Amino acid sequence: MTDRLLEICAVDGTSGDEGMVREYIRSRIHADEMFTDNLGNLIVFRKGRKTPKNKIMFAAHMDEVGFMVTDITGEGFLRFGAVGGVDPRVVLGRSLRFKNGICGVVGTKAVHQQTADERKKAPDFSDMLIDIGAADREEAEKLVSRGDCAVFDSDSFKFGDGFVKSKAIDDRAGCLIMMDMINGTPEYDAWYAFTVQEEVGTRGAQAAAFTVAPDIAVVLESTTACDIADTSGEKRVCELGKGCVVSFMDRLTIYDRELYKLARETGDRLGIPNQTKTLIAGGNDSGAIHVSRGGVRTCALSVPCRYLHSPSCVIRESDFEATAKLANAVLGVFAEL
Repeated sequence: MTDRLLEICAVDGTSGDEGMVREYIRSRIHADEMFTDNLGNLIVFRKGRKTPKNKIMFAAHMDEVGFMVTDITGEGFLRFGAVGGVDPRVVLGRSLRFKNGICGVVGTKAVHQQTADERKKAPDFSDMLIDIGAADREEAEKLVSRGDCAVFDSDSFKFGDGFVKSKAIDDRAGCLIMMDMINGTPEYDAWYAFTVQEEVGTRGAQAAAFTVAPDIAVVLESTTACDIADTSGEKRVCELGKGCVVSFMDRLTIYDRELYKLARETGDRLGIPNQTKTLIAGGNDSGAIHVSRGGVRTCALSVPCRYLHSPSCVIRESDFEATAKLANAVLGVFAEL
């Protein structure tokens, strides 16, 4: 699965501009019903051998964090802002890529020109510019426009003992797991929502959940692992190499207790490595889904990921595979509730 994960991660799709990701997915799945809603969500139905007692929906978001051009200076540099939650410290000096193939480099005032106070803190987006090699505003405007989006222009590769590095693993990992479920031979009917605009407020999930009206939802995600040097105890949140992350709570959702318990028990029973978070933090499409209509029982299964929302997201292949296995397993368990 890793080679296919790197392939889908290479497709560009910032929040609100997920079209290329949607077409990539659409062209590679075989479903019984498939449509795109007015917001851009790709909603898919896959018939299984049995009909579940409850309508079940899996969800994963297509969008990635990125950047949007807000202005062009007279010298031909681009002012920009973040699309989604991006730490400015991971942006300075990075290469960015626009959908039309134009590339640029993010820069700021040289260190020897900064004041003593400026040197003590990382520059904000307002202090940075994208250099696309244009001579002036007129030349730059022939290449990009205000409102155009860019993503990290970053290599993807495997390294170490089963580690994988790429942009956009959040949440192309979840998308690929759902694609394989759709193309497989599922035991039960299920709906699958490839959602838009998660990174700017779980907007697509809100619309998709209203349309599908599921009884039970399983959100497939990538979640922050802080298992790095000088971090200990609960602040590690979750760890690479320990399997799928089953969440009990985050900043947006208190997950259905029975579904949480069943997911953990199912993983243990089938020998699928699984863990939970040790810190209440973050959020995902579950925040919008679980309060849709009259309420939706919701569970989240996530791939632990280091350096989330950066050009160098890092996961371990074994955790990705464990999340895929547990997603397939809980479909049968939740279908009989």
